Amino acid sequence: MAIIPQMNLFSWTEIEELGDLDRLRLVIEYLPDDKLMRTLEKERKNGRDDYPIRVVWNTILAGVVFEHKSIESLIRELNRNAQLRWLCGIENGKVPPSYVYSRFMKKLIDNEDEIEAIFLTLVEQISEVLPDFGKSLAIDGKAIPSFANRKNKNEKEDGRRDTDADHGVKSYRGKREDGSTWEKIVRWFGYKLHLVVDAVYELPVFFSVTKASVPDINEAHKLLEKMKKTTSIA
Repeated sequence: MAIIPQMNLFSWTEIEELGDLDRLRLVIEYLPDDKLMRTLEKERKNGRDDYPIRVVWNTILAGVVFEHKSIESLIRELNRNAQLRWLCGIENGKVPPSYVYSRFMKKLIDNEDEIEAIFLTLVEQISEVLPDFGKSLAIDGKAIPSFANRKNKNEKEDGRRDTDADHGVKSYRGKREDGSTWEKIVRWFGYKLHLVVDAVYELPVFFSVTKASVPDINEAHKLLEKMKKTTSIA
C-alpha cells in the first residue's frame, strides 16, 4: 500500500529537478497497486513465472515515466540501461520480450476496474492533503493514436487490427502577436482521453477513454455525473 509523503508531495521544484530514475522510484514506491498485483498473480496461479508480474508491471510504469511511445522502444531502453533494469527488479538482464507485454496488456484490460481503483485512490489521497483540491475544474480531451491496422471490410478481429478505434478530428485556434489568427486541424485514428483536471494544481481528477470521434462536450456530462457517484469531489 502506498503512503503519500504529505510534507513533500507538492514541492514541485524538487520533483522537477529529479531524474527519470528517481521519478520512477517514487512511482513504484507510492503507487497503491498491491491489490492489482495480487489479482494478476492469482490469475496466473501455477503458470510459468519467467517474467514475474511485479517486474513486468514496473517496466510498464517505466515506459510511462520515460515517455516511451512503443513497447519496442521500452525494450531497447531496458536492454541498454542496467540501472533501470535493477530498479524494475529484472534479474540476470532478462528483459521481457514483446509477446509478454502483449499478453500482459490483455490482462490489464480484463482488470480495468482495478486500474481505475488505483487512480481513484490517488485522487482521494490528494484531496485529503489538499482540502481545496477539485474546487476549480477544467475539462479537455487528448488524442490517443492507435498504431494498429485499421478495420478490414468485415471488421473481424485478427490480432493486428484495432476494431474499437475510429477517426477523430480536433481543431486548435489562436491569435498571433501581430493580431492575425491561426488554426490547426489534427486528424488521427484511435481514441480520445477525456480529462477532468484541477485547474489550480493541474492534476487529473477524473477521466474516460472513448473512440476518437466522441465529442468532448458529450462525454463531459457523463464524466461529471460519474465523478459525483464515485468520488468525494463534486
